[in-house]
Amino acid sequence: MDRSSHNHPRRIAPFVAVAAAAALTLTGCSSGSGGKKSEEGADASSAGKASTPRMTVALVTHQAPGDTFWDIVRKGAEAAAAKDNVKLVYSADPNAGNQANLVQNAIDQKVDGIAVTLAKPDALKSVIAKATKAGIPVVGLNSGLSDWKDLGLLEFFGQDESVAGEAFGKKLNEVGAKNTVCVVHEQGNVGLTQRCDGLKKTFEGKTQILNVNGTDMPSVKSTITAKLKQDSAIDYVATLGAPFAPTAVQSVGDAGSKAKVATFDLNKDLTKAIQAGDIEFAVDQQPYLQGYLAIDGLWLYENNGNYSGGGEQPVLTGPAFVEKSNVDAVSEYAAKGTR
Repeated sequence: MDRSSHNHPRRIAPFVAVAAAAALTLTGCSSGSGGKKSEEGADASSAGKASTPRMTVALVTHQAPGDTFWDIVRKGAEAAAAKDNVKLVYSADPNAGNQANLVQNAIDQKVDGIAVTLAKPDALKSVIAKATKAGIPVVGLNSGLSDWKDLGLLEFFGQDESVAGEAFGKKLNEVGAKNTVCVVHEQGNVGLTQRCDGLKKTFEGKTQILNVNGTDMPSVKSTITAKLKQDSAIDYVATLGAPFAPTAVQSVGDAGSKAKVATFDLNKDLTKAIQAGDIEFAVDQQPYLQGYLAIDGLWLYENNGNYSGGGEQPVLTGPAFVEKSNVDAVSEYAAKGTR
């Protein structure tokens, strides 16, 4: 898709113009909070608002109810919105068709920019084209690294899930794992598939895939427990989201298994579990940074015509390993809900 159709000139140099942000006077803030869809006005006299014209930006994700990972993404987005004089309107739905409808709602509201996740990119292709046709800039975050350019997005902020999976597999080799089960909590999510595929590519042992219903944690627990009872040779359980790792630890205990647990993604409970030795390690993709950069990227584009990564390269926020040796340095930020 030709990105030159947007209203602002394209920058050739691949950089983020943070200097533009630093040069602006700050005076107030606004961001969304609460529920599946929300917005919150702000007192214009409050501190932290850029002097640039007020923008409205929609952040539309595939967050499932109860998935705390997205609270961290949202905090980052809210911090950028507070700095940039942006009214942030947040909405989410794990169903791809419903998520597409939420993007359409943002188009109908004539927002100034849209940040969207692409867990199931085919379902979002048509509505993103409508946003582009309407002259609304769209950036991607978190999910969709393989598809964002094909869909005509301006920028992408996130982790290369294949690379993260490959790094995870190598880590399993280092710790001596032989038989790993990769627990997929949302079937059809391309990012989760890429994680397991990457793990399987580099892991020298046996890899099994276990699909669970991530919206039903008791079911997740019972399914993992049954798998561990069925195959006592499993020595590592790899979960693909932070909320599922503690549940996997419970499953290990219930099954009488000696398997260890490692995970993708991080939150404050995970840092405590790593410190306690219950979780071996976690891959941190820095969701706070994803939310922050997505909103800030739209503001920079609107006010200075900038493209992060030159509009051709994604801005990678991970992967990084958090384990016993470095978890203390991360825990203070995780306690604040920003890691």
